[in-house]
Amino acid sequence: MDVQRMILVGALALISYTAVLKWNEDYGQPAATASVAQTVSSADMPSAQPAANASDLPSTGAAASTTDVASSKPTNSLISVHTDVLDLRIDPHGGDVLYAALPNHKERVDTPAQPLVLLENNGSHTYIAQSGLVGTNGPDANADGRPQYSVAATSYTMGKDDKSLDVDLNTSTAEGVKVTKRFTFTAGSNLIKVSYLIDNQSQQPFSANMFGQLKRDNAPDPSQQHGMGMRSYLGPVFSTQSERYQKVTFKDLDEGDKFKQDSTGGWVAMLQHYFLTAWIPAEGDSKQNTYEARKSGSNYIAGFVEPAVTVAAGQKGEISAGLYIGPKDQDVLRTVAPNLNLTVDYGWLWFIGQPLFAMLKFFHSIVSNWGIAIILTTMVVKGIFFYPSAMSYRSMAKMRKFAPEMQRMKEMYGDDRQKMSQAMMELYRKEKINPLGGCLPILIQMPVFIALYWVLSESVELRHAPFYGWIHDMSVMDPYFILPIIMGCTMFLQQRLNPTPPDPMQAKVMKFLPVIFTFFFLWFPAGLVLYWVVNNCLSILQQYIITRKIENEGKTA
Repeated sequence: MDVQRMILVGALALISYTAVLKWNEDYGQPAATASVAQTVSSADMPSAQPAANASDLPSTGAAASTTDVASSKPTNSLISVHTDVLDLRIDPHGGDVLYAALPNHKERVDTPAQPLVLLENNGSHTYIAQSGLVGTNGPDANADGRPQYSVAATSYTMGKDDKSLDVDLNTSTAEGVKVTKRFTFTAGSNLIKVSYLIDNQSQQPFSANMFGQLKRDNAPDPSQQHGMGMRSYLGPVFSTQSERYQKVTFKDLDEGDKFKQDSTGGWVAMLQHYFLTAWIPAEGDSKQNTYEARKSGSNYIAGFVEPAVTVAAGQKGEISAGLYIGPKDQDVLRTVAPNLNLTVDYGWLWFIGQPLFAMLKFFHSIVSNWGIAIILTTMVVKGIFFYPSAMSYRSMAKMRKFAPEMQRMKEMYGDDRQKMSQAMMELYRKEKINPLGGCLPILIQMPVFIALYWVLSESVELRHAPFYGWIHDMSVMDPYFILPIIMGCTMFLQQRLNPTPPDPMQAKVMKFLPVIFTFFFLWFPAGLVLYWVVNNCLSILQQYIITRKIENEGKTA
């Protein structure tokens, strides 16, 4: 009968495992979209449809002058820009960035030829970066529409030996003011300098406000691949004098709430899992920028407007801001703008997450493998909690040793629960047993576990980081669920070293815990499951040694 039962359980487990694999194959991973796959041929580029209308642009309350289209080389084709870290498409109508791909970051680990697309405007998804000049003479506030820029070429590529690349878009006003919108790219950098060079050849002063904004619909985060567990924040964030990191959720904007605040310095960003786009106004003494978030139709807009800049007749002037399009790399973000590194959000346990990430980076710099770095970090964390774990395991070992004595008390006192409790408490006091000690190892590790979850989930450095064998990405779930199954087995072995609960119902529940935990861990990042497997193995070793020592106490050779 036992053999038949084992065969039945084994067959059921195999069928369940196969079913979960098939479910994950069908529903667990998002398919690559056509817009991602079609990024090489010019015929497949995003359409140059207008990216903004008058209601999308910020207003300063000042009337605008008229704008003529520059006649040197007007074009309706999107302007392609290729650097070592960016692949952009700029719309000559307004000069907005309608498309941005990151060649060094792949869409999926199994599609290495497809770069991750961060910005796009393909009809089904809108996420773009806009900028312009509004105000009294701002060409983007013209009632006839946004300016049509002319360019020297429709394709620009940064050479291997080039340190920077300028892409100039030109227009002029009817009054004789020449405006050049210049995108300056730097080799190896995801930060773009967007400048407006104003040559006022008119007879009147030219006054305008530069704005920059990020427009996005409510489409799901394409870089959030695992479907269970805690989700990364998707939406606008602001950094101002009053609050260095403030989220303004899509839900807030849906409910009619608006965000508007003046601040010296600061920035505005649109976040998603692992990546962000941010506008950083140029710093200036006592310059008050206006930051705003609002909803326009089905899109959400977060941006800034700088104070008006006036260029006298016959003079030249420049207005600029930074546009960051790239990964949430903390070391890079610290150099881009103050507090921009806070966009790497480790949750309310950030004070644990940051040291864990620093430790992971240190070990990775030595071993060059994030999986090994996780194992070494686990060993250090286990060492930190060695003493409280030892106290807990010693208490459990004593409960296991004195289990026969507890059973004898139960038989002696029968249904007299008061006397039974008194006798048990006396035994606990005499033998220095803590009946709640078994919970201590898990309780003290839960903050570390949760913090490490966010570190592994939020750190772009671990995105697509391979381990060995079948693990090609430590930041997503094990595709074959092998690590979670190993974790469940180690939990079962560890449970065998614990004393059996006296209550039969509690004992049955405890037996199911490894199965329950295994199910929960199926969709956790592989790196997190690896941490738990290594931690369990170290705990089993420590607990086994302590249990053997306690059981041998009092025995004669």
